[in-house]
Amino acid sequence: MTTGNPHNALLLGIDFGTSRTAVMSNRKFKELIHSVVGYPRDIIGVKILNRTQVIGAEALDKRSLLELHFPLENGVLREGSEKELEAAHELLRHTIELAEPRAGEKICGVIGVPARASVANKEQLLKLTEGLMDIAMVVSEPFMVAYGLSKLTNAFIVDIGAGTTDICAMKGTVPSVENQATILKGGDYVDELLVAAIRDAYPTAQLDRHVARRIKEHSSFVGEPGDPIIQILRLNGRPTEVDLTDAVRATCETIVPDIVEHLKRLLLVFDADHQAEALSNIILAGGGSRIRGLGAMIGHHLREYGDVRVTMVADPDFSGAQGALKLAMELPPEYWNQIGDVIGTVG
Repeated sequence: MTTGNPHNALLLGIDFGTSRTAVMSNRKFKELIHSVVGYPRDIIGVKILNRTQVIGAEALDKRSLLELHFPLENGVLREGSEKELEAAHELLRHTIELAEPRAGEKICGVIGVPARASVANKEQLLKLTEGLMDIAMVVSEPFMVAYGLSKLTNAFIVDIGAGTTDICAMKGTVPSVENQATILKGGDYVDELLVAAIRDAYPTAQLDRHVARRIKEHSSFVGEPGDPIIQILRLNGRPTEVDLTDAVRATCETIVPDIVEHLKRLLLVFDADHQAEALSNIILAGGGSRIRGLGAMIGHHLREYGDVRVTMVADPDFSGAQGALKLAMELPPEYWNQIGDVIGTVG
């Protein structure tokens, strides 16, 4: 396929995620940003920061000074709050500015959304790009991953993000609604359960979901444990070693049954002659793909269907953005409306 950039435009692939936003450009730029915008709580915060907003990792680091806004929930824009929409606009603007667009050039972006995102939410996200991009398209996140890997037929993509887990059955065409599933359980769901499990085991533990997320991202697993997960938490203010092995395993395993059930259901969309090949091409993507033992556990639960092979993408942080950029570079923007929902023109 020939390259699709006749307009000498800045092409962007963006995975606009609940927890993190990944962006890549046709000028070899890539960046991963925490999807959070912080506003100072009062004049003291403004004085200390010398700014009226902070975006990304710095906002999390300085959260005691800030009101944090996570503009995406379950992988889509939060509804009903002008402040959240303002935060989403600022996050997207910041993401684009990081790619250093040149004066006067067209900006064309492909943005990932959950597989079953509503028409209204897609429209809302596209409206957010007005004034920031000349043309923007939203497409299914697992489809972006599949496109980047050239896994376009007889394959499953299981994209485990912070807000959702998206599953897509790739059959050699742009996937329809019937060939995809969105599960409202992802990394954030596991974080909330982990906080509750730790507090049940250690009632005086001082922690929040940011601390739980760090523990999960460092030590997550399902199935048989390796070494015990020993962490130092403050219990009534005193640093104390605690064993979190059981809590981490139990909470991580909560996402497995839904994934398995949807894989079983979506297996039936393939012709019988192609189901064995699809089962040998189950690909885990997104941050949750790093959970140790997850592929083996999914394969175990599907063993009655035949030989199962579950693999993981090489770069979970950027596999979605990479696929989006590849799509933007290979398909001229004037044809984007054949693939997804589009706003704007480059004419």
